[in-house]
Amino acid sequence: MRLKVGFTKSFPEVEKLSRKPAEQDLGWIPRTKVGRMVQEGQVVSLEEIFVQGFRIKEPEIVDVLLQNLQQEVLGIGFVQKQTDAGERSRFKAVVAVGNNDGYLGIGGGKARQVRNAIDKAVIQAKLNITPVRRGCGSWECRCDLPHSLPFRVKGKCGSVSIEIIPGPRGLGLVSGETAKVILRLAGVKDAWTRSKGSTNTLHSIAYSVYTALRATYSTVTPKDWAG
Repeated sequence: MRLKVGFTKSFPEVEKLSRKPAEQDLGWIPRTKVGRMVQEGQVVSLEEIFVQGFRIKEPEIVDVLLQNLQQEVLGIGFVQKQTDAGERSRFKAVVAVGNNDGYLGIGGGKARQVRNAIDKAVIQAKLNITPVRRGCGSWECRCDLPHSLPFRVKGKCGSVSIEIIPGPRGLGLVSGETAKVILRLAGVKDAWTRSKGSTNTLHSIAYSVYTALRATYSTVTPKDWAG
């Protein structure tokens, strides 16, 4: 039996620490083909990895190719699990990473220590990084600048479904706090959002936004991924 006691943002010192860009590990030894190609200079951008259909299995690849990567702790929850030996308590963190210019990742991690939970979530978010196509799909604007999305997209996770609607320049992000942080990290500056379901569930709302943004490049050519 699991008992989850909601997410909280009462860890300001942890959030401040987590916003620092990850430093490249100088002692990194690649364990995959893609990692070796990155270290040898055969691959110099994430776009090349997605074009060739490779999967990112090492977080160090993202550290090398996206030097300006930022990360935000979306929330930290407390999870209890009943075992034969008694209750086991752990922290659960949900983290978003992005470069504010067309790349985004979401990840979660559990650990007995808050810091360890955040580290696990950051690693998972880097492995889940995806390109986001941007543009101006608002009939009120049509400026052809990559400040919003080129068309409407929908995403769903659990009971939460969300629709992201392109907005004109200067509108800003009309959404909840969690969706606003994720959209900003992806480089989206103007958009409306419309959601339904249990939107207070952090995990569901975060992954529904991520799923929606990931759908922006499923129908476009690789050269458009960077916006």
